[in-house]
Amino acid sequence: MSHAPQIRIPATYMRGGTSKGVFFRLEDLPERARVPGPARDALLMRVIGSPDPYGKHTDGMGGATSSTSKCVIIGKSSVPDHDVDYLYGQVSIDKAFVDWSGNCGNLSTAVGPLAIAAGIIDPARIPQDGICTVRIWQANIGKTIVAHVPITGGQVQETGDFELDGVTFPAAEIQLEFLNPSDDGEGGSMFPTGNLVDDLEVPGVGTFKATMITAGIPTIFLDAAELGYTGTELQGAINDDPKALARFEAIRAHGALRMGLIENLDQIATRQHSPKVAFVAPAQDYVSSSGKRIAAGEIDLHARALSMGKLHHAMMGTAAVAIGTAASIPGTLVNRAAGGGEREAVRFGHPSGTLRVGAQARMDDGQWTVTKAIMSRSARVLMEGWVRVPGDSF
Repeated sequence: MSHAPQIRIPATYMRGGTSKGVFFRLEDLPERARVPGPARDALLMRVIGSPDPYGKHTDGMGGATSSTSKCVIIGKSSVPDHDVDYLYGQVSIDKAFVDWSGNCGNLSTAVGPLAIAAGIIDPARIPQDGICTVRIWQANIGKTIVAHVPITGGQVQETGDFELDGVTFPAAEIQLEFLNPSDDGEGGSMFPTGNLVDDLEVPGVGTFKATMITAGIPTIFLDAAELGYTGTELQGAINDDPKALARFEAIRAHGALRMGLIENLDQIATRQHSPKVAFVAPAQDYVSSSGKRIAAGEIDLHARALSMGKLHHAMMGTAAVAIGTAASIPGTLVNRAAGGGEREAVRFGHPSGTLRVGAQARMDDGQWTVTKAIMSRSARVLMEGWVRVPGDSF
């Protein structure tokens, strides 16, 4: 009886922000996986270890959470005035499915450093010491991200004293600019319903005030109190409550329908990555998941967001862009939770701590637009070499 040998594929395992994933250069993938389709999806699922009915990813590189079941493909940019193309795949844990519908704001942080280290950036542009600016084309949503990567001794600086809540150890700070993030090309405008706040009716569940926005990633913002929450909840309060998770998924499905992201409710099953659902509340004292006490005076508001059906342990980078954008627009639920008024930055509390994000929004011809959202994260190579998969698995 013959057995297919394992093949090995050059790969880099990286942390970016509060996520981590397996990164590939497009040219290093097996030929049949260099183009979108079943072969590519099957390969990435086997790399991660999905689908896994045990929910552990024991036989793969994934971490069995939405923050760690991710793959990235990069290559020299095909778009003028950009350095690197970046394609992101969110791999389902227990289903045979890779969601390509959105971006990962956290892993976006790792793209610039890897592009430099992989030789994609012209060496003449890399200073001996200073900052290297990398223009990233986010291919999933057709948007530009500018990464400002610190360089020391001609190499990417990875260590430093920048602390990011949700990440145990400090590292070097990388500033990200998400340019014109307010329309992902699907909703047609920042507020696809035309309203800053809607009454979102969810049959059998209830009717909720909702701000539905496409900025960073399509997001449905809800009022924590209307849901019966304080806004200071940690993961266990939501993820250990199957009824709560089912309620949030029903809200997500009906919100996606109202936003024009799906044509019927059945399609939500093939769109797990977006839209996100989040709930917000005014600032108040709380204790983060690490046991750190955070005073109400240290933050502007609370925000909690779900990713792939579970409450996130910190905050997705793309959802942070949505939070910063919505907070800058008077009248949204996020802006109200932050105390109202005009603002260009907010610091919000999440389960792991706090995060500051800035956004520059303006009104043009009666429509709100955002030109830029800015936040700082960090990234680090965890392992590099080859990942192995059975040769007949894709």
